[in-house]
Amino acid sequence: MRKLSVCSRAFGLTIVAAVALCAGAATAQQAYPNHAIKILVGIPPGGAPDVVARLVGHYLSESLGQPVVIENRTGANGNIATEAVAAAPADGYTLLLGADSAIAINPHIFSMKSDPIKDLVPVTSVATNQFVLAVNPKVPVKTLPEFIDYAKKAKPALAFASGGPASQHSLAMAVLRQRAGFDLLEVTYRGGSPSMQATIAGDTQVLFAGGESAGQFEAGTLRPLAMSGKTRSKRYPDLPTIGEFYPGYAVDIWLGLFAPAGTPDAIVVKLREAVQTSLAKPDVAAKVNVSGSLEPMILKPNEFADLIRRDNEKFRQLIKDLNIKVN
Repeated sequence: MRKLSVCSRAFGLTIVAAVALCAGAATAQQAYPNHAIKILVGIPPGGAPDVVARLVGHYLSESLGQPVVIENRTGANGNIATEAVAAAPADGYTLLLGADSAIAINPHIFSMKSDPIKDLVPVTSVATNQFVLAVNPKVPVKTLPEFIDYAKKAKPALAFASGGPASQHSLAMAVLRQRAGFDLLEVTYRGGSPSMQATIAGDTQVLFAGGESAGQFEAGTLRPLAMSGKTRSKRYPDLPTIGEFYPGYAVDIWLGLFAPAGTPDAIVVKLREAVQTSLAKPDVAAKVNVSGSLEPMILKPNEFADLIRRDNEKFRQLIKDLNIKVN
């Protein structure tokens, strides 16, 4: 009887300990966050992902009551930031504001230390964007057909500023070059903002500009020619899409918030609800759009997961078809 009593007490203590452990874990998650959150961005300050990260950080800080620090961890087409978040503790304090290129393009081109599909968990979609094909004002063209004709005849070839090897900028131009039949000299930079500055300075002549370039169009330091997306931009309704000249051409970019795989569901849900609630506010769309062609994108978790899967396969096939490689 004594042995049974001891065993019963030990079993009872085990149950109590387990309950206490679970309760402690639940309390820790409920208390999240209790210190600053860091969001990594894979490009320099000024680009569309950086602009969106700072807006998201602002609203997360307001909603969760803790500071949100934006860290630009640049290099390797966004891989440095992506891999840093994938290797971080799965506690919700290190997040990635990543573009589709970081998640669905890079794994098919680069040798990576991590697999973004397996090693990151999607928290929420955040924004969608499209590029503006733009030139330095000294290039004597004002329309897309004029640019194509000029590029075909240019000797030496025009210099194209891309946001990095195998970036969305690079793929968007690769598809256009294939469809229109012209050549360019690609000059790569660490993100859209440096490539924009290079084109403004005349070091390069053409680029696919992101949402951060709106002010440059208004100032006349860049001349916009056409939009890359499926539909015309609300911000630039007079600019045609490239698809109006080359049916089927469409390059739209999405941005999302990601956490390390294994992050507790309760934390992921809390982050998702905070971001999506902020994005749904009437004044937030205007704050996003003030940077150019960016628009909030609020998808259900399964919809965002489906988008990632589709793009992963789409870019895998596109990279294969275009035989794109990074030296």
